[in-house]
Amino acid sequence: MTLPATAAACPAQTTSHGGPTLSRIVAGMWRMNEWGMSAAQRVTFLEQCLELGVSSFDHADIYGDYGVESLFGEALALQPSLRGRMQLISKCGIKLRSPRHPEHTIQHYDTSAAHITASVEQSLRRLGTDHLDLLLIHRPDPLMDFEQIAATFARLRQDGKVRHFGVSNFSRHQFDCLHRRIPLATNQVEFSPLQVAPLFDETFDGLQDAGVAPMIWSPLGGGRLFAGGDAAGARLRPVVQAIADELGLPFASVVFAWIMQLPCRPLPLTGSGRIEAIADAVRATAFTLSRSQWFDILRAARGHEVA
Repeated sequence: MTLPATAAACPAQTTSHGGPTLSRIVAGMWRMNEWGMSAAQRVTFLEQCLELGVSSFDHADIYGDYGVESLFGEALALQPSLRGRMQLISKCGIKLRSPRHPEHTIQHYDTSAAHITASVEQSLRRLGTDHLDLLLIHRPDPLMDFEQIAATFARLRQDGKVRHFGVSNFSRHQFDCLHRRIPLATNQVEFSPLQVAPLFDETFDGLQDAGVAPMIWSPLGGGRLFAGGDAAGARLRPVVQAIADELGLPFASVVFAWIMQLPCRPLPLTGSGRIEAIADAVRATAFTLSRSQWFDILRAARGHEVA
Protein backbone atom coordinates (compact mmCIF):
# COMPACT_ATOMS: atom_id res chain seq x y z
CA MET A 1 0.00 0.00 0.00
CA THR A 2 1.15 3.54 -0.71
CA LEU A 3 -0.13 6.68 0.94
CA PRO A 4 -3.13 8.04 -1.00
CA ALA A 5 -2.30 11.24 -2.82
CA THR A 6 -5.20 12.99 -1.11
CA ALA A 7 -4.02 12.09 2.40
CA ALA A 8 -1.43 13.95 4.41
CA ALA A 9 1.41 12.13 6.11
CA CYS A 10 1.08 11.79 9.87
CA PRO A 11 2.62 14.80 11.62
CA ALA A 12 5.01 14.55 14.56
CA GLN A 13 4.49 16.11 17.98
CA THR A 14 6.66 16.67 21.03
CA THR A 15 4.81 15.28 24.03
CA SER A 16 6.17 17.71 26.63
CA HIS A 17 8.91 20.26 27.27
CA GLY A 18 12.08 18.28 26.74
CA GLY A 19 10.08 15.15 25.95
CA PRO A 20 10.23 12.85 22.93
CA THR A 21 8.89 13.70 19.50
CA LEU A 22 6.40 11.00 18.46
CA SER A 23 4.10 10.54 15.50
CA ARG A 24 0.65 11.94 16.30
CA ILE A 25 -0.78 8.49 15.60
CA VAL A 26 1.04 5.71 17.46
CA ALA A 27 0.94 2.12 16.23
CA GLY A 28 -0.11 -0.15 19.08
CA MET A 29 1.49 -3.59 19.02
CA TRP A 30 -0.63 -5.27 21.73
CA ARG A 31 -2.17 -7.87 19.41
CA MET A 32 0.69 -8.40 16.96
CA ASN A 33 0.89 -12.07 17.91
CA GLU A 34 -2.72 -12.46 16.69
CA TRP A 35 -2.13 -10.93 13.25
CA GLY A 36 -0.70 -14.11 11.72
CA MET A 37 2.15 -12.32 9.96
CA SER A 38 5.44 -13.88 8.95
CA ALA A 39 8.61 -12.00 9.86
CA ALA A 40 8.83 -10.67 6.30
CA GLN A 41 5.20 -9.50 6.46
CA ARG A 42 5.97 -7.73 9.74
CA VAL A 43 8.81 -5.88 7.99
CA THR A 44 6.43 -4.81 5.24
CA PHE A 45 3.91 -3.64 7.82
CA LEU A 46 6.53 -1.51 9.60
CA GLU A 47 7.66 -0.02 6.31
CA GLN A 48 4.06 0.85 5.41
CA CYS A 49 3.54 2.52 8.80
CA LEU A 50 6.67 4.60 8.30
CA GLU A 51 5.51 5.55 4.80
CA LEU A 52 2.34 6.93 6.40
CA GLY A 53 4.45 8.91 8.87
CA VAL A 54 3.52 6.62 11.77
CA SER A 55 6.95 6.24 13.34
CA SER A 56 6.09 5.45 16.98
CA PHE A 57 5.39 1.87 18.09
CA ASP A 58 3.84 1.05 21.45
CA HIS A 59 4.76 -2.14 23.32
CA ALA A 60 4.65 -3.60 26.80
CA ASP A 61 6.79 -6.39 28.18
CA ILE A 62 3.67 -8.51 28.85
CA TYR A 63 2.01 -8.15 25.43
CA GLY A 64 1.31 -11.45 23.73
CA ASP A 65 2.18 -13.38 26.88
CA TYR A 66 5.63 -11.77 26.85
CA GLY A 67 6.03 -12.53 23.14
CA VAL A 68 5.21 -9.46 21.04
CA GLU A 69 8.48 -7.61 21.60
CA SER A 70 10.36 -10.65 20.26
CA LEU A 71 8.16 -10.76 17.14
CA PHE A 72 8.87 -7.08 16.53
CA GLY A 73 12.58 -7.63 17.18
CA GLU A 74 12.68 -10.43 14.61
CA ALA A 75 11.36 -8.00 11.99
CA LEU A 76 13.89 -5.34 12.94
CA ALA A 77 16.67 -7.89 12.68
CA LEU A 78 15.67 -8.47 9.04
CA GLN A 79 15.75 -4.73 8.30
CA PRO A 80 17.95 -3.03 10.94
CA SER A 81 17.90 0.33 9.17
CA LEU A 82 14.26 0.78 10.22
CA ARG A 83 15.27 1.31 13.88
CA GLY A 84 16.72 4.74 13.20
CA ARG A 85 13.44 5.90 11.66
CA MET A 86 11.19 4.94 14.57
CA GLN A 87 10.53 5.51 18.26
CA LEU A 88 10.09 2.46 20.47
CA ILE A 89 7.84 2.71 23.52
CA SER A 90 7.41 -0.02 26.11
CA LYS A 91 5.76 -0.49 29.48
CA CYS A 92 6.58 -2.47 32.59
CA GLY A 93 5.33 -3.02 36.11
CA ILE A 94 2.87 -5.93 35.72
CA LYS A 95 3.82 -9.53 36.42
CA LEU A 96 1.53 -12.03 34.70
CA ARG A 97 1.18 -15.70 35.52
CA SER A 98 2.73 -17.33 32.48
CA PRO A 99 4.52 -20.55 31.47
CA ARG A 100 7.33 -18.23 30.37
CA HIS A 101 7.66 -16.99 33.95
CA PRO A 102 6.86 -19.90 36.30
CA GLU A 103 8.25 -17.87 39.20
CA HIS A 104 5.17 -15.60 38.96
CA THR A 105 2.82 -17.43 41.32
CA ILE A 106 0.24 -14.62 41.42
CA GLN A 107 -0.56 -11.81 39.00
CA HIS A 108 0.59 -8.58 40.62
CA TYR A 109 2.24 -5.21 40.14
CA ASP A 110 5.94 -4.63 40.71
CA THR A 111 7.46 -1.16 40.39
CA SER A 112 10.57 -1.96 42.41
CA ALA A 113 13.92 -0.77 41.08
CA ALA A 114 14.99 -4.37 40.45
CA HIS A 115 11.92 -5.24 38.40
CA ILE A 116 11.89 -2.04 36.33
CA THR A 117 15.58 -2.50 35.52
CA ALA A 118 15.19 -6.19 34.66
CA SER A 119 12.15 -5.46 32.49
CA VAL A 120 14.06 -2.84 30.51
CA GLU A 121 16.94 -5.24 29.96
CA GLN A 122 14.52 -7.90 28.70
CA SER A 123 12.71 -5.45 26.40
CA LEU A 124 16.01 -4.31 24.90
CA ARG A 125 17.04 -7.91 24.22
CA ARG A 126 13.69 -8.88 22.73
CA LEU A 127 13.45 -5.80 20.55
CA GLY A 128 17.10 -6.04 19.51
CA THR A 129 17.88 -2.42 20.33
CA ASP A 130 20.23 -0.60 22.66
CA HIS A 131 17.68 1.89 24.00
CA LEU A 132 13.99 2.60 24.45
CA ASP A 133 12.77 6.01 23.39
CA LEU A 134 10.06 5.99 26.05
CA LEU A 135 9.35 3.75 29.04
CA LEU A 136 6.03 3.81 30.93
CA ILE A 137 4.93 2.36 34.24
CA HIS A 138 2.00 0.25 33.04
CA ARG A 139 -0.37 0.57 36.01
CA PRO A 140 -0.36 2.35 39.36
CA ASP A 141 1.06 0.06 42.03
CA PRO A 142 -0.25 0.42 45.62
CA LEU A 143 3.31 -0.32 46.78
CA MET A 144 5.02 2.11 44.39
CA ASP A 145 7.68 4.32 45.94
CA PHE A 146 7.85 7.56 43.96
CA GLU A 147 11.38 8.36 45.09
CA GLN A 148 12.63 4.89 44.14
CA ILE A 149 10.95 4.98 40.73
CA ALA A 150 12.40 8.42 39.99
CA ALA A 151 15.88 7.28 41.01
CA THR A 152 15.55 4.15 38.85
CA PHE A 153 14.46 6.21 35.86
CA ALA A 154 17.42 8.55 36.36
CA ARG A 155 19.85 5.60 36.40
CA LEU A 156 18.37 4.11 33.25
CA ARG A 157 18.72 7.45 31.49
CA GLN A 158 22.29 7.88 32.72
CA ASP A 159 23.11 4.40 31.43
CA GLY A 160 21.68 5.29 28.01
CA LYS A 161 19.05 2.55 28.14
CA VAL A 162 15.94 4.75 28.19
CA ARG A 163 15.68 8.32 26.88
CA HIS A 164 12.29 9.43 28.26
CA PHE A 165 9.81 8.24 30.88
CA GLY A 166 6.09 8.33 31.52
CA VAL A 167 3.21 6.44 33.09
CA SER A 168 0.01 4.72 32.05
CA ASN A 169 -3.43 4.67 33.70
CA PHE A 170 -2.34 7.05 36.47
CA SER A 171 -4.74 9.46 38.15
CA ARG A 172 -3.94 13.17 38.06
CA HIS A 173 -2.58 13.05 41.61
CA GLN A 174 -0.46 9.95 40.99
CA PHE A 175 0.98 11.55 37.86
CA ASP A 176 1.79 14.77 39.70
CA CYS A 177 3.49 12.92 42.57
CA LEU A 178 6.01 11.28 40.23
CA HIS A 179 6.24 14.23 37.82
CA ARG A 180 7.47 16.43 40.69
CA ARG A 181 10.40 14.05 41.17
CA ILE A 182 11.35 13.42 37.54
CA PRO A 183 9.86 14.92 34.35
CA LEU A 184 7.28 12.64 32.76
CA ALA A 185 6.59 12.76 29.04
CA THR A 186 3.05 11.35 29.00
CA ASN A 187 0.25 9.48 30.77
CA GLN A 188 -1.27 6.79 28.55
CA VAL A 189 -4.95 6.42 29.45
CA GLU A 190 -8.10 4.83 28.09
CA PHE A 191 -10.31 7.31 26.28
CA SER A 192 -12.96 7.12 23.57
CA PRO A 193 -16.56 8.23 23.09
CA LEU A 194 -17.35 5.11 25.15
CA GLN A 195 -14.95 6.09 27.96
CA VAL A 196 -15.05 9.82 28.62
CA ALA A 197 -14.03 9.87 32.29
CA PRO A 198 -10.66 11.62 31.67
CA LEU A 199 -12.60 14.67 30.44
CA PHE A 200 -14.21 15.10 33.84
CA ASP A 201 -11.87 13.59 36.48
CA GLU A 202 -9.09 16.18 35.98
CA THR A 203 -6.82 13.78 34.06
CA PHE A 204 -6.82 15.83 30.85
CA ASP A 205 -7.08 19.17 32.64
CA GLY A 206 -4.02 18.37 34.73
CA LEU A 207 -1.98 17.21 31.75
CA GLN A 208 -2.90 20.29 29.74
CA ASP A 209 -1.88 22.47 32.68
CA ALA A 210 1.46 20.65 32.91
CA GLY A 211 2.05 20.89 29.15
CA VAL A 212 2.10 17.10 28.81
CA ALA A 213 0.24 15.31 25.99
CA PRO A 214 -1.56 12.08 26.92
CA MET A 215 -1.39 8.93 24.87
CA ILE A 216 -4.76 7.26 24.28
CA TRP A 217 -5.40 3.53 24.33
CA SER A 218 -8.58 1.91 22.99
CA PRO A 219 -9.71 5.06 21.10
CA LEU A 220 -12.34 3.02 19.23
CA GLY A 221 -13.62 1.36 22.39
CA GLY A 222 -12.02 -1.97 21.54
CA GLY A 223 -14.18 -2.13 18.41
CA ARG A 224 -17.43 -1.65 20.35
CA LEU A 225 -18.09 1.58 18.45
CA PHE A 226 -18.55 -0.47 15.27
CA ALA A 227 -20.72 -3.22 16.71
CA GLY A 228 -22.20 -4.42 19.97
CA GLY A 229 -25.42 -4.16 21.87
CA ASP A 230 -24.56 -1.63 24.59
CA ALA A 231 -26.74 1.46 24.79
CA ALA A 232 -23.90 3.98 24.45
CA GLY A 233 -22.64 2.35 21.27
CA ALA A 234 -26.15 2.28 19.84
CA ARG A 235 -26.51 6.02 20.52
CA LEU A 236 -23.09 6.88 19.12
CA ARG A 237 -22.99 4.92 15.88
CA PRO A 238 -25.64 6.88 13.93
CA VAL A 239 -24.28 10.22 15.17
CA VAL A 240 -20.69 9.44 14.16
CA GLN A 241 -21.83 7.92 10.88
CA ALA A 242 -23.90 11.00 10.00
CA ILE A 243 -20.85 13.24 10.55
CA ALA A 244 -18.66 10.85 8.54
CA ASP A 245 -21.18 10.91 5.67
CA GLU A 246 -21.39 14.70 5.80
CA LEU A 247 -17.60 15.01 5.61
CA GLY A 248 -17.09 12.14 3.17
CA LEU A 249 -14.63 10.48 5.54
CA PRO A 250 -14.34 7.08 7.24
CA PHE A 251 -16.19 6.47 10.50
CA ALA A 252 -12.95 5.77 12.38
CA SER A 253 -11.33 8.96 11.09
CA VAL A 254 -14.12 11.01 12.69
CA VAL A 255 -13.56 9.32 16.05
CA PHE A 256 -9.80 9.89 15.94
CA ALA A 257 -10.36 13.54 14.97
CA TRP A 258 -12.80 13.97 17.88
CA ILE A 259 -10.12 12.73 20.28
CA MET A 260 -7.28 14.79 18.81
CA GLN A 261 -9.33 18.00 18.94
CA LEU A 262 -8.83 18.19 22.70
CA PRO A 263 -6.44 20.98 23.77
CA CYS A 264 -4.28 18.56 25.78
CA ARG A 265 -3.03 17.31 22.35
CA PRO A 266 -3.69 13.56 22.70
CA LEU A 267 -1.76 10.95 20.71
CA PRO A 268 -4.12 8.03 19.99
CA LEU A 269 -2.91 4.46 19.53
CA THR A 270 -4.14 2.17 16.82
CA GLY A 271 -4.59 -1.52 17.58
CA SER A 272 -4.82 -2.99 14.12
CA GLY A 273 -2.51 -4.95 11.85
CA ARG A 274 -4.43 -3.64 8.82
CA ILE A 275 -2.55 -0.76 7.25
CA GLU A 276 -5.86 0.60 5.91
CA ALA A 277 -7.08 1.08 9.48
CA ILE A 278 -3.92 2.96 10.37
CA ALA A 279 -4.35 5.13 7.27
CA ASP A 280 -7.88 6.01 8.47
CA ALA A 281 -6.37 7.20 11.77
CA VAL A 282 -3.76 9.26 9.93
CA ARG A 283 -6.49 10.93 7.84
CA ALA A 284 -7.88 12.34 11.08
CA THR A 285 -4.79 14.51 11.55
CA ALA A 286 -5.76 16.57 8.48
CA PHE A 287 -9.17 17.91 9.55
CA THR A 288 -11.12 19.14 12.56
CA LEU A 289 -14.76 18.88 13.47
CA SER A 290 -16.98 21.87 13.99
CA ARG A 291 -17.77 22.61 17.62
CA SER A 292 -21.35 21.48 17.02
CA GLN A 293 -20.18 18.18 15.53
CA TRP A 294 -17.81 17.63 18.45
CA PHE A 295 -20.57 18.21 21.00
CA ASP A 296 -23.00 16.03 19.02
CA ILE A 297 -20.64 13.12 19.70
CA LEU A 298 -20.18 14.04 23.35
CA ARG A 299 -23.96 14.31 23.82
CA ALA A 300 -24.42 10.84 22.30
CA ALA A 301 -21.61 9.51 24.46
CA ARG A 302 -23.16 10.76 27.69
CA GLY A 303 -26.80 10.33 26.75
CA HIS A 304 -27.79 13.88 27.73
CA GLU A 305 -27.27 17.52 26.86
CA VAL A 306 -24.60 19.57 28.59
CA ALA A 307 -26.10 21.31 31.62
